Amino acid sequence: MGTPAGRRAYDSLRRTDQAHRTKAEIAQAARRLFTANGWAATTIREVAREAGVAVPTVYAAYGNKTGLALALSDAAHDESDLPAEIAALEAAQGDPAAQLAAMAGFDRRLFERSGDLILMLREAGRAEPELAPVYRDGRRRADAFRAEVFGSWPEGTLQAGVAESVDVYAALCNIDAFRTLTAERSWSPDRIEAWWAGLLARELLAPALG
Repeated sequence: MGTPAGRRAYDSLRRTDQAHRTKAEIAQAARRLFTANGWAATTIREVAREAGVAVPTVYAAYGNKTGLALALSDAAHDESDLPAEIAALEAAQGDPAAQLAAMAGFDRRLFERSGDLILMLREAGRAEPELAPVYRDGRRRADAFRAEVFGSWPEGTLQAGVAESVDVYAALCNIDAFRTLTAERSWSPDRIEAWWAGLLARELLAPALG
């Protein structure tokens, strides 16, 4: 007697589910190792051992270490929760200080959830030409988004022009400042977010608004 069609379908679904789980376990293992040891010092063999799979399984899932890094870059983007920032900006329409606070909150969440991936990508880009644009493109997209928000405000809202304001924002709110304050100064993410919100308003908005 042959295997029922339903049973074959279930077996196929189980194999697909297991493949997805294996890919996720490999990515999680890579993230742990990249964070602990750095991208350059981590090998595919070590990732496989950490994930409890064979080396060929890692290559089959991601191609190579660069493919793993790119997949983790996508994960960082997914974790950033951009729709939540857009909703917060829309809710604060007409209130530049509140919109700056929403942007500070987004950056806090991004660095809190994916700061390890951002630093990994920056390191990897220094060693792997194929990855070099990934970190830079992320920064450019962030700058373009801020420029769009600042450019939507009425004339006279900003102390300086849009381009300079984007530069000042990037100098104040970045992964290095976040890591210094949390890891070396014992600041909580909540404290950093509140400080950034006030600082951005004072440094970017015209005195009457800041």
